[in-house]
Amino acid sequence: MFIQHKDKPQTVLSTPENKEELPRAFRSFFSKRFNLQMDKADEAGIVSSISKNSIFVGSNLWTLIFAIIIASIGLNVNSTAVIIGAMLISPLMGPIMGIGLGIATNDFNLVKTGGRNLLIATIFSIVTSTLYFYITPLHDAQSELLARTTPSIWDVFIAFAGGLAGIIAVTRTEKSNVIPGVAIATALMPPLCTAGYGIANGNWLYFLGAIYLFFINCLFICISTYLIIRFLRFDKKHFEDRNTEKKVSRYILISVLITILPSIYLAYGIVQKSIFENNAQAFTAGEFNFKNTQVVSKSFRYSTRTKEIDLLLIGQELSGEEIKKIESHLKDYRLEGSRLRIRQGLSARQQVDFSQIRASILEDVFKGQTKEKAVTLKRTTQAFPDVSAELKVLFPKVKSYSLSNVVYLRVDSSKKDTITLFSAALSAKMDIAERGKMDKWIRSRVKTDSLKVIVE
Repeated sequence: MFIQHKDKPQTVLSTPENKEELPRAFRSFFSKRFNLQMDKADEAGIVSSISKNSIFVGSNLWTLIFAIIIASIGLNVNSTAVIIGAMLISPLMGPIMGIGLGIATNDFNLVKTGGRNLLIATIFSIVTSTLYFYITPLHDAQSELLARTTPSIWDVFIAFAGGLAGIIAVTRTEKSNVIPGVAIATALMPPLCTAGYGIANGNWLYFLGAIYLFFINCLFICISTYLIIRFLRFDKKHFEDRNTEKKVSRYILISVLITILPSIYLAYGIVQKSIFENNAQAFTAGEFNFKNTQVVSKSFRYSTRTKEIDLLLIGQELSGEEIKKIESHLKDYRLEGSRLRIRQGLSARQQVDFSQIRASILEDVFKGQTKEKAVTLKRTTQAFPDVSAELKVLFPKVKSYSLSNVVYLRVDSSKKDTITLFSAALSAKMDIAERGKMDKWIRSRVKTDSLKVIVE
């Protein structure tokens, strides 16, 4: 007798083809989405275009000079729109990309051409901006200008990412609005104008900081250009004489090392400084949460030898045991070896440099009592700009200052008034004209309807 059994579910055996199907699909998806070869322009056309834009003669040089003048005016009057317009006009990206292309394709002549024209462009830019800031009647260092004197790690990231986007856009068949955006983001023009301002006013720290920022931008745009050109596998230049080819490669390598090695060291310093400042900010915010004590000024100093956190406190003074306990938490914020310097009490005011002070509310109370008696006071949440660097340049007689919002409850009525107090201690007496100028300037910077200025 034949007995028919129920069908059992069959197990599908995995085969090498099934195992490879999913990874192959992923590879196909990503290779299609991120394929830079799809709309790539003709290689010879790309090289010709970049080489042509690397040379500063005729219209390119005149355009650069006019762009520098526009950018200098924008920095001088603190106009962001004017500065952006100048960056859109600037042709400075050309020689930088030319250097990167020359390095990637083993074209030493293009590297020399790009380097020579970048040097020419830099000199003409600095000379033009120096002449402008020398003859202009406005010599105040505005916030847009001051922002170009202290490079940070973010400038490195912006220059690198911007350079990648820029060279990708240059190598496309259809040109887009990427290049203008890269010109704005990487900001090659303002540092050169700031360097000219530093020379015109004899401020060499401004000059060095601005030139360093320009150097960072140039270097990382060049590196990103090199990486994309190699990724796209552009043909390298070959020489009939093998020894000549080796010599050219050696020259390029030496030039690259001379340029990159110092920048790596400097960029590493920027990274370490940024990490220290971020950790110090977190430490201050996390460890100084006291009901009757507030941090009104903080300064972080970083160098290869010393790391210091300098704080000014007002309110109830912390005991020695409390300070030691706080210091023991430095390691929790990766701040081992950092020095914590705490100044508290009214006597600390005489020891703190004015550039460290943002707002001393207690000082505002004592100064305000000469005109009206305050019975209650609270600090508002409005944030004010740090104007210490600008004050140092514009009004060098100011030794210290404080800026805060206060609420007064009048004795003769229940009405509450909220006013902004700006008080300044002077190292020398100000005349009426200079006092009026400072009053007008602080009102425009703070942008408040009710401001009381107290000067002693």
